[in-house]
Amino acid sequence: MKILVTRDAQRAQQTLGPEIATMTTLAPLSHLNEFDAVINLAGEPIAERRWTDEQKNKLCQSRWDVTGQLSLLIRQSDNPPSVFISGSATGYYGDQDDALVDEDEPPIIDFAHTLCARWEDLALRARSEKTRVCLSRTGVVLAADGGLLGRLLPLYKVGLGGPIGDGTQFMSWIHIDDIVNAQLFMLTTDGLAGPFNVCSPYPVRNEHFSSVLAGVLHRPAFTRVPARAVQLFLGEGASLILGGQRAMPQRLTEAGFTFCFSELEAALTEIVNAV
Repeated sequence: MKILVTRDAQRAQQTLGPEIATMTTLAPLSHLNEFDAVINLAGEPIAERRWTDEQKNKLCQSRWDVTGQLSLLIRQSDNPPSVFISGSATGYYGDQDDALVDEDEPPIIDFAHTLCARWEDLALRARSEKTRVCLSRTGVVLAADGGLLGRLLPLYKVGLGGPIGDGTQFMSWIHIDDIVNAQLFMLTTDGLAGPFNVCSPYPVRNEHFSSVLAGVLHRPAFTRVPARAVQLFLGEGASLILGGQRAMPQRLTEAGFTFCFSELEAALTEIVNAV
């Protein structure tokens, strides 16, 4: 049985086809005995709106509620799923400046960490001898049809791209094919559990990212976005863009995972050529 829980069931059916059943809520379920695995990627987009108190609450509850429900359903199962992969983010570590960040790095306590820490704690409640839990601390996902790159490509194509702030902040990133492959790797590799940095082994500074993206598109990258403008637009949420993490996928690579796109230029070239 394959079921997708989504806010837009019609769109999901059009994308995935009739062989995938869809639900808009977990409410009809009282256990997960019929399922081999659960992957939880739910959550309100984190950097698209100003972090008002209302928005911060929405960011939290959109992650915490469904994760808590899934952990409860797993615990209520006589024959629970053997693996629960739950989303998180490299934002768990807070703004780490230039430090190399593996999964053991102590976090800087800020809102992003608080959001992720609670999110992970709720997922870990599903752990048992029958169910292993993997926490997917994901970097910025690069794909043409959404997320950061989906918003940047139109600007860069007309020569309006450039670094954000001083451009020195590190960006942990991952090609969308690699995040899918990493999820499958965690799903099918027995014994894997705990936190995993799901990002390229070569994080880059924002200025370098801007230069490479502009080069792939054969466009200039002279339009620097002032830090103040980002702060005015996103408020506290600007910390996600003006700060960052130099995260390393240590546990994934030690487990034997191989990236298809570890270098930024190759990743961006593939995405741009596929558009």
